[in-house]
Amino acid sequence: MKNVAVIGAGTMGNGIAHTFAQYDFKVQLIDVSRSALDKGLATIEKNLDRMVARERITEEDKAKTLNNITTYTDLEAGVEYASLVVEAATENLDLKLKIFKDLDRFCPDDTILASNTSSISITQIASVTSRPEMVIGMHFMNPVPVMKLVEIIKGYNTSNETYSIVKELSEKLNKIPVEVNDYPGFVANRILMPMINEAIETLYNGVAGVEEIDTVMKLGMAHPMGPLQLADFIGLDVCLSILKVMYDGFKNPKYAPCPLLVNMVMAGKLGVKSGEGFYDYSESRKAEKVASMFR
Repeated sequence: MKNVAVIGAGTMGNGIAHTFAQYDFKVQLIDVSRSALDKGLATIEKNLDRMVARERITEEDKAKTLNNITTYTDLEAGVEYASLVVEAATENLDLKLKIFKDLDRFCPDDTILASNTSSISITQIASVTSRPEMVIGMHFMNPVPVMKLVEIIKGYNTSNETYSIVKELSEKLNKIPVEVNDYPGFVANRILMPMINEAIETLYNGVAGVEEIDTVMKLGMAHPMGPLQLADFIGLDVCLSILKVMYDGFKNPKYAPCPLLVNMVMAGKLGVKSGEGFYDYSESRKAEKVASMFR
């Protein structure tokens, strides 16, 4: 299994492509947008440069990793020879179902189809294919090249053989795979998202400010990043999508998204990706921080 297709060149997609390519897999990175592919490759190169600077890899390793990645805007051409496909498109059910229908038509019969979904049912995704036993969840953590965990989610019909192959493959990437059953949010987000949502509720209710809430969790609970900063890093739109999936799946009010989160997403305040969320990530803010260092 040396040919891996990755669908989506965004934050997760380019991280997954980077990781496979770094471990000498031939990667076909696929996105409908050429500009998204160019941006994804630029991100991979920047992250590799950072690893070279820290002496974790050599310039030769960097060049080899980049040479292992080929980009496509055409899905059928990109998956023609794939042994494994990892879908990392937007967390939208209809989009994922369409992608998996197409993958089932375009991929070789023995191709394993994996989704990086952070909350959507693998069983539901598999139901639109003719190979549900070969559909599985591979939920990588962000940033993918750094984070060790991979949640492996078996759908109702996922075969033990498919699970074993994906588990072994994850270990070859120097990751730690953890088997998880197919319920909304799986493990990571079932625990994380209610915490983030409660932090937003705490802000919404005026209990404390953004930095104060994050400081309490960092200093009091030994979290490396506060929940509001983490939400910005994940993307507030992604957090909202996951909470909606969990709320619809469990019908439990504890998963209902905070009105503040809903309003921020509607206003386009999505966190790091948009330049503003609970914190300001705009270029002017960055310049102000740099200037303050020299005062």
